[in-house]
Amino acid sequence: MGSATREALGVARNALTKVAAKDALAAGTQLFEAARVIGGSAQLRSALADPSAAASVKAGVIAQVFGAIGAPARTLLSEIVASRWSSPDDLLAGIEEVGIRAVASSFDKGAAAKGDSLEGELFSFGAAVSSDPELELAVGSKLGSSAAKSALVTTLLSKKASAQTLAIVDHLVQQPRGRRIGELIRTAAAIVADQAGLAVATVISAAPLSAAQLERLRAGLAKSHGRDLRINAVIDPSIIGGVRVQIGDDVIDGSVATRINDLRLQLAG
Repeated sequence: MGSATREALGVARNALTKVAAKDALAAGTQLFEAARVIGGSAQLRSALADPSAAASVKAGVIAQVFGAIGAPARTLLSEIVASRWSSPDDLLAGIEEVGIRAVASSFDKGAAAKGDSLEGELFSFGAAVSSDPELELAVGSKLGSSAAKSALVTTLLSKKASAQTLAIVDHLVQQPRGRRIGELIRTAAAIVADQAGLAVATVISAAPLSAAQLERLRAGLAKSHGRDLRINAVIDPSIIGGVRVQIGDDVIDGSVATRINDLRLQLAG
């Protein structure tokens, strides 16, 4: 990520704080719609990401192309494109991230207080898709139409997940931008957690860990990283024993499988 994009994301996140909670879900969903329109037009994407174009000119383009969307989303979109981005693709990713953050900020705080979490719903969907090759192909194939993928996601998640999860997943499968479904879900969940001031730790173990073990692990990781964490527990018998933890780009690998592999390499050397 270039320095221009990092600065632009900071400006966009600040602009999001001005959106009222009651408008956040609609604004995020409309940003997703705008991202798909922009992503489908190289000319429009280049024009909005052009660093030499005046902010007022870009705002005019937004008003002309996206005049039908709500004022909060249109204002956000105008502020996003007014910044300088490192590339047109970064601009598209930025619109998507702000959309995810907007949707996440609308999640019911009461549900979060009861232990339900938006990132948890996202991971559950990702796990369900990854465990079913046919379903993974249906939502991830480049050959499938966006409309068909959207309809499938709606069928899978309607009445089973929050409107926020449905909005995020629906957008991701329609505009994957070359990413596999697992990467799409992990990235979205990390953004959702960050919006709530948290990080996500994916804990992989050969057998299920108890609630007490997960809590001790969470507390230890939170202390070492200086930030509270959400735990995403994944079962993978291939690691044999121990645990592998991933937080962002950081990996703590204490699995038995890795230790055995390291020992083999030492013996071979």
